[in-house]
Amino acid sequence: MNSSKFRPLVILASITTIGLTGCGSIESAAQDDCTSIGWQIGSKGYNDCFKARVYERKLDYSLPPGDKPSPSVI
Repeated sequence: MNSSKFRPLVILASITTIGLTGCGSIESAAQDDCTSIGWQIGSKGYNDCFKARVYERKLDYSLPPGDKPSPSVI
């Protein structure tokens, strides 16, 4: 394969990989929240905190009631 055609593909793949590794999951963010305030993983308080944080984050990332995604123009 010609290196001039291969280079943009490698650059795009690298940028995509870096971008996706920067995004954590909702669960890992909730775990970080609960452990940062001192809860020990596995304790009742941690489990309650974790469930509450996951619920809150899912609400943050969900669409408002009645809002339907519109098709992309692209």
